[in-house]
Parts: sequence; structure tokens; C-alpha cells
Amino acid sequence: MTKENSNSDQLISVILSGIEAVKGQEINILDLREIENTVCDYFIICEGTSNTQVNAIVNSVQKKVSKELKDKPWHIEGSDNAEWVLMDYVNIVVHVFQKQIRDYYDIESLWGDAKNTKINTNY
Repeated sequence: MTKENSNSDQLISVILSGIEAVKGQEINILDLREIENTVCDYFIICEGTSNTQVNAIVNSVQKKVSKELKDKPWHIEGSDNAEWVLMDYVNIVVHVFQKQIRDYYDIESLWGDAKNTKINTNY
């Protein structure tokens, strides 16, 4: 395993724990590494039930990644209305949606060639 892969795996793990800490729902990881001309290696997609929960997920992910890995997102977009917040960690992009916005944009179908891993949550 290369250093980059282990860094990505570590970051994915911490991001997932940040999402799960505030009960983010319908978590999927799209592995984009086999697809040509992608902007990153992975998308992590999840949803919250309200803009309050979407913001809580974003804050939780930021705090955990900062505390455990001393890393921060290169860019965050969409926090103002909190219907779709994008957190760019360069190799990993996190999409936090409200359900109706996620259904509308249906990123999983747009990236249908990507390997999709659903994360089971027990809450």
C-alpha cells in the first residue's frame, strides 16, 4: 500500500466517524480511481434531515479531521443554505446533502462507473 493510499484510507475513516457522530444518513463512498479525468479519488456522499443537521455533519467532520489528522479542507462550498455542502480534501470530496437535493442531483447515477460502497449505520 502506498503512503497516499494509507493517507486516503485514514482520512476516509475519520470523515466517516465525523458523519456517524452526528447520525448522518445514507452514506456512500464512490471510488473514482479507475475512471479517467476525475477531479479526485473518492466522493463520500451522505445526507442530513435539515440544514441544521447538514451543518452539524460538516462541523463534525471538520473537527475530527482537524483534531486527529491535523488536516483541513482545501475548500468548502454551500454552507450558507446548507442544502448541499461540498468539502474538498483534495483527494477526497465530501458531499453533504438534504435528501430532496440529493435525489434531484443523483450524483451516484452521474458517476455510475464508480465502485459504490454503502456504509451501514446502526442508528
